[in-house]
Amino acid sequence: MAKRRFSLISILLIGCLFLGVYVAGVGADHEDNLVGQVNDRGKLTVSFIDVGQGDSILIQTPLGQSMLIDGGERGQGERLLEYLRKQGIDKIDIMVGTHPHSDHIGGLIAVLENFRVEKVYLPKVTHTSSTFRDLLTAVKNQGLKVSTAKAGTAIPLEGVDTVFIAPVGDTYGSLNNYSAVVQLAYGNKSFIFCGDAEEESEQDMLSSSQGDLKAEVLKVGHHGSSTSTSDPFLNAAAPQYAVIMCGTDNDYGHPHKETIEKLNQAGVKIYRTDENGNIVFSSDGNSLKIETFRGSGG
Repeated sequence: MAKRRFSLISILLIGCLFLGVYVAGVGADHEDNLVGQVNDRGKLTVSFIDVGQGDSILIQTPLGQSMLIDGGERGQGERLLEYLRKQGIDKIDIMVGTHPHSDHIGGLIAVLENFRVEKVYLPKVTHTSSTFRDLLTAVKNQGLKVSTAKAGTAIPLEGVDTVFIAPVGDTYGSLNNYSAVVQLAYGNKSFIFCGDAEEESEQDMLSSSQGDLKAEVLKVGHHGSSTSTSDPFLNAAAPQYAVIMCGTDNDYGHPHKETIEKLNQAGVKIYRTDENGNIVFSSDGNSLKIETFRGSGG
């Protein structure tokens, strides 16, 4: 009788043990599925903000981080702040000033004065302008040190692959060619943001990239100037969409006719801030959605 009781207890204990393992396994699978569902809902959003004759690009990652590339002229600061606030931004994880020209870094000063910024990247080149000096002062006032933007440097954002692919060299004659160029990939979609990089920088990127420059979306260099978007670079990137950031009736004639014709011949769909206003791409890593709107909100 005692042996039978012992056997029954043993069977029950073994059953409970297997049941516990099964439940734990189901729990783990269920948790993994929930994580997968959360990640599936994550979207990458890239806003090309209309700041007139200048650049400003806000990247919001699927995991809730933000990167701001350039900020337009200083007079665009309030417009930029309003856009950021309407997107629910409360801090900037990564700030990039592509190069020292005022139409790229001016508005970043207001952002540094009004938002917490975690990390700032600038290329290793200086400028004597008051705008550049004030930017460095604003960085210092945040207790930050400038990190150098250069080819091959990975940008610390989670859930996306982001890297600087330029500047490659350090002895350019033009400030434009020191532009920090960012390549971002999420799933099977990728973007290249060219700042004002011109043909010399493009040639260096082609030489150093081992051909890995393909991107669905190309932020065209130097506001669509004929000094950028060389044939070899455009062929390597092979974009489906091009974004040109420029002001209405600007004094430089941007974008230049040659660039528009080149993009059209390549079958690239063109968006322009002077014609479309703010241009917003969103992606789940597999597809792209594109919206345009006027004004400083979203």
